[in-house]
Amino acid sequence: MSDPWSPARRLERLTELLATWRPLWHPLPFQYPRLPWSAEWSAMAEALLSLSDAEAERLQETPFIDSPLADWLPVAELEALTRLPRLSGEGEPLPERWAAHMGGRKWRQVQAFLPRVCLRQEESPLEWCAGKGHLARTLARHHGVEVAALEWDATLCSSGAALAEAQDAPVVLARQDVMAPGVERWLAPGSHACALHACGDLHRRLLERVVDAGCAVTLAPCCYQRTADAWYRPLSRLAADGMARFRLELSRDDLSMAVQETVTAPRHDRRHRQRAGAWRLGFDRLQREVRGVDDYLPVPSLAYGRMPATFEAFCRWAAARKGITLPGGIDWAGHEAWGQRRQRDVTRLELVRHLFRRPLEVWLGLDRLVFLEEAGYDAELGTFCERELTPRNLLIRGRRGGPP
Repeated sequence: MSDPWSPARRLERLTELLATWRPLWHPLPFQYPRLPWSAEWSAMAEALLSLSDAEAERLQETPFIDSPLADWLPVAELEALTRLPRLSGEGEPLPERWAAHMGGRKWRQVQAFLPRVCLRQEESPLEWCAGKGHLARTLARHHGVEVAALEWDATLCSSGAALAEAQDAPVVLARQDVMAPGVERWLAPGSHACALHACGDLHRRLLERVVDAGCAVTLAPCCYQRTADAWYRPLSRLAADGMARFRLELSRDDLSMAVQETVTAPRHDRRHRQRAGAWRLGFDRLQREVRGVDDYLPVPSLAYGRMPATFEAFCRWAAARKGITLPGGIDWAGHEAWGQRRQRDVTRLELVRHLFRRPLEVWLGLDRLVFLEEAGYDAELGTFCERELTPRNLLIRGRRGGPP
């Protein structure tokens, strides 16, 4: 069955829906004791809060399937608008021995990504933001051609060059800040630029330079919120016009929503996240009482394994970081229990945001796709792997004057 949604039409409709429903998906439930929309949408809030633990967990993973939000929100249309094809790939399976020195998940992503790089015989491949050049080495070995790889970190360049030499892979790892002037010298009409999970401004820069050079591109974008801009600047004219018409504004925090879906973590990691979330909510209640200010106060994140052993210790750490003097006689058990109850509610209320998470990510991908089309490219947007391997599974590929 053919897709009834052209990229332009899909982009325009998603712009309208994201703008229309922004008052519901924009507020972060953990910041508000009572969400700004909870009075007007009280029946929807009650339906979410009544969900069982199992149902709430299922809807986090599959927000479009049998969603109770369908009584209030356009669930079916959002699901249709985010449904993308799996882009075709070429070639035989890659030898498993090539996985040496790559993490298992990284290797499986390279296995899925590389066959979808439709490299022509006359094109010179280039990896953008290469790290140690895992993709570049695999491209070089698979096609038997020299591959340039750009990376700004000198240590990663050195490690990548040593790996390429050890594996007899013809890769030139060049130390290059892709945001700096002069990066365009690496791109020419005969280049084919590739990037597997280049973040934010880095992949935005790639698309701008690709269009300037007129070369081919295969890109899996990631981390749209890693940008110097406080507010999103669309790449395509169509997205800019739509944002102005529907008055859609996207902050850096809004962009982070698009990449918050994660692959199911081990049970102990999930327990750790749940405990950390409950402690943060318990501290939030405590800091409001102590300061006498009923506002959310951001607390820095702690890496896994660095969380204090007890709720009290966590609160004292957080208070010290925010310059708060805690009084004596605090009911630590009461605040911790409140945080646990509050986390249960927050988990359910966040399902509204989860419903718009993939639509926002697809909208961002479409903005990039249409940007290429406006520059005269034949381009396509789809996926290159299952979300269980990586939720950041969007793939954009384009070529000026021919099929991507």
